[in-house]
Amino acid sequence: MTLMAAVQMVSGTSVAANLDEAARLVGAAAAAGARLVALPENFAIMPRSDGERLAAAETDGRGPIQDFLAAQAARHRVWLVGGTLPLTARVAGKVRAACLLFNERGERVARYDKIHLFDVRLDNGEQYRESDGFEPGEDVVAADTPFGRVGLAVCYDLRFPELFRRLLDRGAEIFVVPSAFTAHTGRAHWEVLVRARAIENLAYVIAPGQGGRHANGRETHGDSMIVSPWGEVLGRLAQGAGHVIADCDPARQHGARANLPSIHHRRIAS
Repeated sequence: MTLMAAVQMVSGTSVAANLDEAARLVGAAAAAGARLVALPENFAIMPRSDGERLAAAETDGRGPIQDFLAAQAARHRVWLVGGTLPLTARVAGKVRAACLLFNERGERVARYDKIHLFDVRLDNGEQYRESDGFEPGEDVVAADTPFGRVGLAVCYDLRFPELFRRLLDRGAEIFVVPSAFTAHTGRAHWEVLVRARAIENLAYVIAPGQGGRHANGRETHGDSMIVSPWGEVLGRLAQGAGHVIADCDPARQHGARANLPSIHHRRIAS
């Protein structure tokens, strides 16, 4: 079996408290047999302001959040996807939302910076402008693991299927999408988007989320899930902290791609 886990959190404004909770949840997923564990977006801090996030930002390759991720991966002998954490940007006053992948020895093997920023005005009155505090990434990132080639994306990226086609062209077989969907948009679109990305690319999707009411007043949708290449929801967690685990069998995925070879029937280049 190739067990993989999506960790759901309700992160607050204290980095130390969030890391303690993440350690507990990663440990529980590893104890259940997971070989790859993915944390959600903003797992280390769900700040009240851009200033709080900037204060928690780390230089690439150094800092307590990055050290924590390396240590947890090595301690539990798992491949660990570090949700997102704030890393310093080229533009002063902004950060990168970086998703880091560590191997079972605690070595970092990939970094993806969130490309699509959530600048929206919702019909329920909520407004978000991630571009005020974040600098977008530019690079599409996929990395080899013992379980298949993993493509990395973050939250709002789910709404841009062209990104996932680029990942597919880079050989991705598993998509990991750490997220913090709002309660409003999550109810309407989360499951549809996660399952669509799985079906159209015949890929597993590991989608860990934030799920609950946060100290900064924000409410996130949760419903962390793992979806098969056929679009089946193999496991989900509605709300609150915990993890969902499922067998992501490479043979099953290869069979799906052989039997319904839609990705080879593409006529329009991405």
